[in-house]
Amino acid sequence: MFQTFHTNARPEQGPSRLAALREALSGVGFSGFLVPRADVHQGEYVAPHDERLAWLTGFTGSAGFCIVLPEIAGVFIDGRYRTQVKAQVDLAHFTPVPWPEVKPADWLKEMLPSGGRVGFDPWLHTAKEVEDLRTALEGSGIELCESVNFVDAVWPDQPAPPLGATRIHPLDFAGESSADKRARLGKELSRAGQAAAVLTLPDSISWLLNIRGGDIPRNPVVHAFAILDAGGHVTLFTAKEKLSDAVREHLGPDITIRPPEAFAPALRTLAGPVRVDRATAPLAVSQELASASIALSWGQDPCIMPKARKNAAEVAGMAEAHLRDGAAMVEFLAWFDQEAPKGALTEIAAVRALEEFRRATNALEDISFETICGTGPNGAIMHYRVTEDSDRPIEPGQIVVIDSGGQYLDGTTDITRTVSVGLVDPDVRSCFTRVLQGMIAISRLRWPRGVAGAHLDSLARYNLWLAGQDFDHGTGHGVGAFLCVHEGPQRLSRVSDVPLEVGMILSNEPGYYREGAFGIRIENLVVVEEAPALPGGDDHRKMLAFRTLTFAPIDLRLVDTAALSEGERGWLNAYHAEVRALIGPRVSDAARAWLEVATRAV
Repeated sequence: MFQTFHTNARPEQGPSRLAALREALSGVGFSGFLVPRADVHQGEYVAPHDERLAWLTGFTGSAGFCIVLPEIAGVFIDGRYRTQVKAQVDLAHFTPVPWPEVKPADWLKEMLPSGGRVGFDPWLHTAKEVEDLRTALEGSGIELCESVNFVDAVWPDQPAPPLGATRIHPLDFAGESSADKRARLGKELSRAGQAAAVLTLPDSISWLLNIRGGDIPRNPVVHAFAILDAGGHVTLFTAKEKLSDAVREHLGPDITIRPPEAFAPALRTLAGPVRVDRATAPLAVSQELASASIALSWGQDPCIMPKARKNAAEVAGMAEAHLRDGAAMVEFLAWFDQEAPKGALTEIAAVRALEEFRRATNALEDISFETICGTGPNGAIMHYRVTEDSDRPIEPGQIVVIDSGGQYLDGTTDITRTVSVGLVDPDVRSCFTRVLQGMIAISRLRWPRGVAGAHLDSLARYNLWLAGQDFDHGTGHGVGAFLCVHEGPQRLSRVSDVPLEVGMILSNEPGYYREGAFGIRIENLVVVEEAPALPGGDDHRKMLAFRTLTFAPIDLRLVDTAALSEGERGWLNAYHAEVRALIGPRVSDAARAWLEVATRAV
């Protein structure tokens, strides 16, 4: 199996590791040290070599950081992880801090009122991050000091950097050759008066070169740095062991391959101006350029927007991947509906079964993230990962949140269904229906060009807000095409000011979570398209709309159909009719019979 169920978090190991880190810091006169989740590539998902935050604290969430001071170690976590962190860290030694409500600078000023020197590794923090923190600390007497990584210094058995094999991503799925991508982006640099751009994001480099890798579980990217010049030439910095002869031939003569340790020296030899992304590149990159007096031009990674705007081949591949994955989900849901009422299933058993149904497609490359399968109070942990220690039985009268996805050569999937086991409390059905209404609202949207995710996010929360309820995560994130399941910059979130554009793929996943009781989430992926014209509409006002890519039943037993408007009921019935038409021919006779009932009109 791809997924394992061992317990990664070991709270009991945290205190001794924290003591070792504090001893190392006091030896150089530091009052503290910043320990981010991020690696040198600023990725959300990191290799075992880079699991510094988890190693030190026990917290395994995909976002957060720790600030270690002599008397307190704050673990900063957002709303997704408020419940999880309390189970994963030693609360006698680590203090959860609600972030971003509490800003790190404000916390530091409170905890170090007399000032002090706080160290950080400039390869693990972006220029923007450090600049913002330094600005917020002005006048406090607290100095941010670049240093070696003291976590690495006290981590005796730190795993080696990954050496996953690199593969060629076929043109049929990529939709554009690497040469054409490089030429197109090189011209953009030239028009901006820039000689080169530094690329530090593995998904950007993998997209640009039409390669995929195995350096990070669940995310088929190659760990690398790269420099793209205005002529379309790329210098790729990655371990030679990752590259087969076939991959080298695919890369061709316009790609120079050098080892990772040559990256920093190469920066000092560039002719400027050099584009660097303030929000994604490590601070160390701009420092290397400055040390050689090379002109720097702040600007967004040139791959980010074209990667987000999927071309026709990528959208077609994603659509096919979702049909294949939808069939596997229907087989699983039919199986689950038969087995769960017997009372013998556990969360782990459900996760294993779902992976087997995906494997039966004979196309699964990996799961796209660790499957979230939580029943009862575990369902209220938004990014819950079931382990042998936390595994709960799935019992009648409960609901189960199942958030999962697959990596296929033609696309990446991410789907959440909340399903019932027998009759559930009417209050649960009411909450589920409000979440469904939010998901339908996003699905039915039309909006004028230029509108960003922040403008749309609240529409998914309207019915929840009327009931005094909400959820502590964005309504949706961007998704890559056989790349990372979380991809920027597009988001459906109150903090996203990026206008949505044709070809962008996002999740649509409102939820509701009652700590200690249950959780609800419903998720489909959607692609942005030109909206069809409406009779009587403004012909000059071009509108956009979402087309749904995900096809699997929504549990009608959890829907209070009387609470739905006519439009909402019409959408649900039309969606289920499409699920029957598209998925029915792809599943077994038994699953098809189940599907007919599960998608009945209401």
